[in-house]
Amino acid sequence: MRFVLLALVTLTLTACQEEEAKAPPPPVDMTAEALSFFCQMNISDHGGPKAQIHLEGYPAPIFFAQVRDMVAYLKSPERDAKILAVYVSDMSVAASWEEPGTSNWILADGAQYVVGAPVRGGMGAPEIVPFGNYEGAEAFTTKYGGQVLPMSEIPDDAALGAVNLAQVLETPS
Repeated sequence: MRFVLLALVTLTLTACQEEEAKAPPPPVDMTAEALSFFCQMNISDHGGPKAQIHLEGYPAPIFFAQVRDMVAYLKSPERDAKILAVYVSDMSVAASWEEPGTSNWILADGAQYVVGAPVRGGMGAPEIVPFGNYEGAEAFTTKYGGQVLPMSEIPDDAALGAVNLAQVLETPS
């Protein structure tokens, strides 16, 4: 009897570990048809970094025209489903601000973010700019200002605060 109980416990633990070790769904390339979750505008029509979130039970990710909007979604208590993966544009390898790339996605938790730089995102609000490496983020702050933070330290008001539309924002070159 002990052997059977021990075998059942071992199988259960093994199954749980396999479930936890399951890889996140891969990122989806950005296409001309990809719409921003909040405004339903084509994200490829707007410059700056983008984001995508994969939700359990959804056949495709939801896209965001600004990383700021993705951070707001994550910080919001109202979500439709369990989050399986979050990806952001790696601006370290982007061709330009206007062309952030269609397939240079990195996991959001591993990115470095420039917060507080006076730069305009795809929808015109101040942007939170992701980089795949600290050096890229630091170079951006040298040129535009702001500070480099991991995702876990992005303050709520960077994404959820009011936007001053009279604020002068740059479009990075």
